[in-house]
Amino acid sequence: MKLNRKIYYAVLGVLGAHAVAAAAEGEAPKRSAPTNTVSEALQEVIVTAQRRAENIQDVPITVQALTDEVLTQLNVQTFAEAVKYLPNVTQFSAGPAQGQIYMRGLSLGGYGYVGSGTTHAFPPVAIYLDEQSGQLPGRNLDIYAADLERIEVLEGPQGTLFGGGALTGVLRYVTNKPKLDRTEGSVEGSYGVTKDGGPNASGVAVINIPLLEDRLAVRGVIFSDRRGGYIDNLPATFQRSSTDRGIVVYNNGVVPTNSLVIDNRTTAGKDINPVTFTGIRASMLWKINDDWDVLLSHTYQDMDSQGVFYQMPFSSDGTYFDQNRNPTGSKPLPDLSVTTFTPSWNKDKFENTALVVNGQIGDLSVIYSGAYLSRDVDQQQDYTNYARGYAATYYQCVGYSSDPSTGQCFTPAATWKEIEKNTHLSQELRLSTPSDWRLRGTVGVYWDNYRIDDYTLFDDVTVPACSPNGPNVNCFLPHQPWPGSPYQVADDTTGFFNNVRREVEQLAEFLSLDFDIIPDVLTITGGIRHFKYDNSVRGGNVGPWRCLRTTPVTDFGPCPSPSGTDMGARNPNSSHPSGVRSRAGINWHITDDQLLYYTFSEGFRAGYFNRSATCHLPGPDGVRQYCIPIFTVPDNVTNNEIGWKSEWLDGRLMINVAVYQEEWKNAQVRFFDPRSLGSLGFGTNGPTFRVRGFEPQIMVRPISGLTFQFAGAYNKSKQTNSPYLVVNNPDSVNYGQPLTDYPNPYGPLGSPTAYSPDLSFSTRLRYERPFGDSYMGAFQIGAQHRGDMVTATGYSLGSAYTIPAITTFDVSLGISKDRWSATLFSQNVTNVIKPTTIDISQWVLTEFPNRPRQIGLRVGYSFGDD
Repeated sequence: MKLNRKIYYAVLGVLGAHAVAAAAEGEAPKRSAPTNTVSEALQEVIVTAQRRAENIQDVPITVQALTDEVLTQLNVQTFAEAVKYLPNVTQFSAGPAQGQIYMRGLSLGGYGYVGSGTTHAFPPVAIYLDEQSGQLPGRNLDIYAADLERIEVLEGPQGTLFGGGALTGVLRYVTNKPKLDRTEGSVEGSYGVTKDGGPNASGVAVINIPLLEDRLAVRGVIFSDRRGGYIDNLPATFQRSSTDRGIVVYNNGVVPTNSLVIDNRTTAGKDINPVTFTGIRASMLWKINDDWDVLLSHTYQDMDSQGVFYQMPFSSDGTYFDQNRNPTGSKPLPDLSVTTFTPSWNKDKFENTALVVNGQIGDLSVIYSGAYLSRDVDQQQDYTNYARGYAATYYQCVGYSSDPSTGQCFTPAATWKEIEKNTHLSQELRLSTPSDWRLRGTVGVYWDNYRIDDYTLFDDVTVPACSPNGPNVNCFLPHQPWPGSPYQVADDTTGFFNNVRREVEQLAEFLSLDFDIIPDVLTITGGIRHFKYDNSVRGGNVGPWRCLRTTPVTDFGPCPSPSGTDMGARNPNSSHPSGVRSRAGINWHITDDQLLYYTFSEGFRAGYFNRSATCHLPGPDGVRQYCIPIFTVPDNVTNNEIGWKSEWLDGRLMINVAVYQEEWKNAQVRFFDPRSLGSLGFGTNGPTFRVRGFEPQIMVRPISGLTFQFAGAYNKSKQTNSPYLVVNNPDSVNYGQPLTDYPNPYGPLGSPTAYSPDLSFSTRLRYERPFGDSYMGAFQIGAQHRGDMVTATGYSLGSAYTIPAITTFDVSLGISKDRWSATLFSQNVTNVIKPTTIDISQWVLTEFPNRPRQIGLRVGYSFGDD
């Protein structure tokens, strides 16, 4: 049965099609000029989701994909726009390139995003740009979708073929490659407006040129996209309150008369959060001979976002928190509004250079891929609301007294800053047998090295620095980084900072096999991957808790005993975990048009280091029983999945169904309990979570030109065990026993996982019809629904927030003639505004809303050899 490729791609891109080829494993399908014809049926599609070419309906893997054509039809350029069309994918996001991606409901929450380079585990989903892995704790690689062949999502753990980081799945950005046989290009521009926000404008230009016929070609793309803001910073003042926690603790609730009041006149304004994407990509393909070719590519992207991407339900002025950190005592703000007091921005640049060599040795296919990714983040965000907290009075006030005429509080204006540099070098070599052999296999070796230099500064000290020229009393001595820290600088206004270098090196060997018990009918599959990590850390965290001088000083050098942890000096300061992960399955072609399969697979990710190893919770003998673990170890997800893929009505109807159960064992969990376990958050391994899910996909083409598709996901998640902390101090009389006298920090049994809605779906109706001599018209309407979900699970379920369900609609109307096209589109046409993330890491309740309604016009022109 033959299926029309264009329609199949376009439809399954939204439905969740099943995998597409990797960069070196197949040339992109050629794009032709628009025509005034529509296909009557669906066509066979060949993919390489398992590192070899095969029919898409023969692949026992659930994959969602958005092809270049579908990305254009849906007006998708960033992952935040794509995620609503991927029913089984969610994300914690604090703005562009500030989030983590989750699949099939396997998440424990975002835990905030400040200092994530130091304090967070690697994300559970591996992110790839072609052959290069690019995930980073707390900061997804937000690649702009210019000249992409597709965005594809492989659901479920993919540990054998994609390795560390593919704990719950893989997100891949697959770029268009140079074409050796044709000159072609395109230019596209758009302009639009945002409801109650700034204008939007973008431009993309692509060129492909063969330099030597059938031997050498180059391809390039350049893009710029300016998106108007939609958050308003309202005029406000900020003054201290008798209910501020630090004022209550340190000053008996009395605010000194000499306390500075500030306003935000320099930062207030409308639409404060514009974002700009600019970048280029260039690639060269050299076909050495019939057996060997070389692909060299380079990508540069610069993302510059201003302001903040959250709204504040309540104003800053007068805000204080009750014992559960809920805001009270303040006035409500309108939607899409904040009151912030210092400049905020996030600048995120990356460059990636990649080399792929593809060849043939006898019957074996050989692929080598190597890539080097460099990413730099420069971010500052308002942190003035920290003045309401416990420690701010120590940083910002002096001369404590119950007499308001004594003492002084300096400005409450504060920021946090993040300077982060990430480099990633990876290399892989794999060999594959021919795809028509009865026993087929792929064997390979993989090596990579991650380096994360993270410098997070909380600039909330406003008491002056001690100086020979004054002041020399009621002032702070400077503090400095630990030896071996990547950034040997200090800042007089910094109260606390992380200054850490994390390095993760991985070596892995993998094998994948398929064997036809009955050719073209019954096949068994299997795979295995052995991995070994070498993790190390240098630097540490530093705070000024013993650096305030209330009596005259004469030595103005660094504070002799700052608080903090020299992580590089601890023993051990490195870890070397290793392990084996596997997959297995059986595929039964009931008929040529129906496949029934069972798949078992596993995934894993690296552990990470904690900033503290102090001990807490004194026992009956007075010895502190629980010591913060120095590092976590890799966790594991196992997937058992049964799927059915089928085609009916001569290719006009496709029905695919997957049912699965996934278990997350030894999960890496992050805690923060300053009352009992120290003032720093830390990670442990512990509980187990289970997700049971169901994914239907339906596509039907009832009449020529009309296509309807539906893709949904239903997940039921729960925590299945809840171990107590175990006494791990060998000096304690209770060593090795569960800490039953301390409340179970892992939370109650049955807790749902975070960012895991029960029900999500996406549906789309598209009608294409030719008219006139050479015109093609298209109308499209789509709906996306995501159910409600919680922001945290387990130990923090009691303080988790519920993100409400949201349903949005998109519409578009397009026309094309020859090589010209124009589309009028509207996203979120009903202007529904609801939070997608709720967070309190800024010391004030913040909600990160979806983007308001956009209306725009996109015009494009393509050219090239027919």
